[in-house]
Amino acid sequence: MPTTIACAAALLLLTTLIHYEALRALDRIVPLLRWPGRSHIVLVIVALFCAHVVEIVLYAATYFLLLRHAALGSIGRSATLSINHALYFSFETFSTLGYGDIAPAGAIRLLAGTESLNGLLLIGWSSSYAHIAMQRAAGER
Repeated sequence: MPTTIACAAALLLLTTLIHYEALRALDRIVPLLRWPGRSHIVLVIVALFCAHVVEIVLYAATYFLLLRHAALGSIGRSATLSINHALYFSFETFSTLGYGDIAPAGAIRLLAGTESLNGLLLIGWSSSYAHIAMQRAAGER
C-alpha cells in the first residue's frame, strides 16, 4: 500500500505540472499566432488533448509496471496484463467513463480512484482554459 500511495502522489504532482506547463505554453504561443479567424482554437483543443494523452499514458505505464513487477493487484480477469489493457483502463478511468468491463482489484484500486479524481480536475481545468481561449478569440473580431 505505501508503494501505491507514493505512486499516486507522484502522478498527481507530475500530471498537474505537465498540465500547468502545457497551459502556460499555450498562453505564450496563441497570442503570437496570426491565423485567420478563430482557427487557433483548434490548436488549443489539440494541445489540451495531447496533454491529457501524455498524462493518461503515465498512469497506464504505472499500472503496467506496478501490476507486472510489484504484484499490487490486477485489472480485469485476464491473468496476463498487456500495455493495451493498461492504456484502455487508464483512458476509461481518467475520463471517468467507467464501462466496468475492466475493474481494478487489490491495492491498485487506490491509484485508480486517484486517477479518476485527477482526470476530472484536469479535464475541468482544460474546459475552463478552452472557454477563456474562445472568449479571447471572440473579443478579437
